[in-house]
Amino acid sequence: MNPAPTPGQTVGPFFSFALVRDGEAELVSPTHPDAITLHGRVLDGAGDPVPDALLELTRGGDDGWGRAATDDEGRYTFTTLGPVGPFFAITVFARGLLDRLFTRAYLPGTADDPFLQHLEEDRRTTMVATADERGYRFDIRLQGDHETVFLAFPRD
Repeated sequence: MNPAPTPGQTVGPFFSFALVRDGEAELVSPTHPDAITLHGRVLDGAGDPVPDALLELTRGGDDGWGRAATDDEGRYTFTTLGPVGPFFAITVFARGLLDRLFTRAYLPGTADDPFLQHLEEDRRTTMVATADERGYRFDIRLQGDHETVFLAFPRD
């Protein structure tokens, strides 16, 4: 007997007091000599901030996982070491989404990655962070102009 599929539910809204604990966005201490800051904004299709998104970041390998909530302006910040490999894996949870979204944040200088090479130039740039005075900025656009490239993974 096959179970009947159940209807999907949207992801969120999130209540930050229950999901994000102090320090979860700091994968390493900001005083670590190799610490970098990855920060940005989560924006909707109109370019407006998403104030209650939740992001998870992994560096790759078995170490380096963090979680950050966006503020009222859609801003988030991670303090971490560089990625293990060419990119950070980022998962986005936000109200209105039927499922979480997966993307990658490449640091500048990694544009020769084979995955990026398969994307059109204007789509490729949505996955590459830019260096700034705080570290690396990586804005995530959920839809619309300059929508971030999101990855699909097959389900079992």
